[in-house]
Amino acid sequence: MGIKEDIQKSFKEGTTLTKLIYINLGVFVVIKLIVVILTLFNIGLDLTKFLMSHNLISIPRGPIEHSSWTRLLMLPAEFGMILRTPWTFISYMFFHEGFIHILFNILMLYWFGRLFLSFFSQKDLVGLYLIGGFLGGVFYILAYHTFPYFADNIAGSYLHGASASVMAIIVAVAVTSPNHLIRLLFFGEVQLKWIAFAAVIISLLRANSDNAGGEIAHLGGAVAGYIFAVRYKKGSNITAWVNGMLDKLVDLFKRKPKMRVTHQRPMTDQEYNLRKRQENENIDRILEKIKRGGYESLSKEEKQALFHASQR
Repeated sequence: MGIKEDIQKSFKEGTTLTKLIYINLGVFVVIKLIVVILTLFNIGLDLTKFLMSHNLISIPRGPIEHSSWTRLLMLPAEFGMILRTPWTFISYMFFHEGFIHILFNILMLYWFGRLFLSFFSQKDLVGLYLIGGFLGGVFYILAYHTFPYFADNIAGSYLHGASASVMAIIVAVAVTSPNHLIRLLFFGEVQLKWIAFAAVIISLLRANSDNAGGEIAHLGGAVAGYIFAVRYKKGSNITAWVNGMLDKLVDLFKRKPKMRVTHQRPMTDQEYNLRKRQENENIDRILEKIKRGGYESLSKEEKQALFHASQR
C-alpha cells in the first residue's frame, strides 16, 4: 500500500479529530504548492491585481505580494469585504500561512482534541470547532468596528488560523474537568483549569499587540467553549443544530441507489388459473423425472421450483 492509499485509509477510518487535522494540513500544503507554482510562472501578482480591481481583496499600502490572493480564504475585518466573500467565515479557520502557526495549532488541536473526545462525541468536536471559529470571527469583526484602536487598520486586515476553534476546545475541556492533570515541560503536572486560565489571560493582555485581532478572536473561541461546557452540564448541546446541518449536507452528497417503481395490474381469474395450471404441470413433470432418475437428476432450476412448491 502506497503513501496515498495510507492517507486515504487513515482519513476514512480515522476519528473526526484525525479528519480535522488532515483538512488543516491538506489546505496548508495545497495552498503553498499553488503559491509556489503561480509565483514561478509570475501569475500570482496578476491574479492579486485582478482580485483587487474587482474589490474581492483589499491590500494595505505597501508592496503587493504574489500570494496576496490567498486572502480569499481569510476573514476580512471590513463589512463590505465580508459581504463579497461570506465563505471566509468558514475557510479562515482551516487556513494557515506560516509553518510555526499551523504546527502549534495542530499540536494543540491534537492534545486537547483527544481529551475532548474522552468527554464528548466526535460530532460535538466538529460542531464546537466550527462554532468556536465562528464566534471568534464575530469577536474579531466587532472589535475592529468598536474600538478606536483599530479604526485605521480595518482596511487590509484579515484573520486566519484555527486558534479560536482550538481555544474553544481547550476551555470546554477545562470547564468539564478542571482538576484534570496535564504534564507540561518545565512545569510538571498542571491542572487543566490553570492552562485554560493562562491562555485566556495571555490573549486578553495581548489585545493591543501586533496580533490584536487574532487575540480577540481567541477570546471569542473561549466564550464558545465555556458556553458549550456549561450548557452541556445542564442537558443542552449548543452544537446540535450544527451537527444536524452537517448530517443533512452529508446526505445530499451520498450516492443513493437508483430505484425503478413499476405498477403491475392485478391478474384476472383466468390468468391466475392458467398460471396455477402451468405450475402444477411443471411440478408433475419434475416428480415424474424423479421417479425415472432420482432427485439428483434434477437441474438447479427444477430443484428450486420443487422447493418453492413445497412451501406453499
